[in-house]
Amino acid sequence: MAFGAFNHHRQKEAMADINVTPMVDVMLVLLVVFILSAPMFTNAVSLDLPKAKAAATAQGAATVTVSIDAEGTVYWDNEALKADELAARLEGAAQRSPQPELQLRADRATRYEAVAQFMAAAQGQGLTKLVFVTDPKEPK
Repeated sequence: MAFGAFNHHRQKEAMADINVTPMVDVMLVLLVVFILSAPMFTNAVSLDLPKAKAAATAQGAATVTVSIDAEGTVYWDNEALKADELAARLEGAAQRSPQPELQLRADRATRYEAVAQFMAAAQGQGLTKLVFVTDPKEPK
C-alpha cells in the first residue's frame, strides 16, 4: 500500500484511498452525546401505581393527566403545580368544549385526603369526566 509522502517515485494519478477516520470520530462523538442526553428527554413523574384487574381503555383526544405523588404534590401533565394554580387549571379545563377527561394517577402511598380534595375541586369547577389510572395486575 502506498502512502503519498512515503512513495519514493512520483505518482501521476491522484490517491484513491478514502480516509474514514474523521467520519468515525464524528459518529462516536454523536453516539456519546445521544446516549448522555436521552435520559433528559424523559421527564415523567415516577409513581408507584396500585395494581388492579381492569382492561385498558382507549385514550381520547382531549385528556389531561393529573398525578399526585406520595407527598401530595399535584402534577398537571408532568408539571408540578401550587395549590392556587390547580384551581385556575381546573377552571380553564371546565370552560373548554368538550371538557377534557382527567386521568388521575395517584401514588400507592398518597393519602386519600389529597385525592379527595382534588376530586372535590374538580367537581366544584363542573368537571365530570374523571378516570383513575392503575397498573395492570399480574396474573398469579
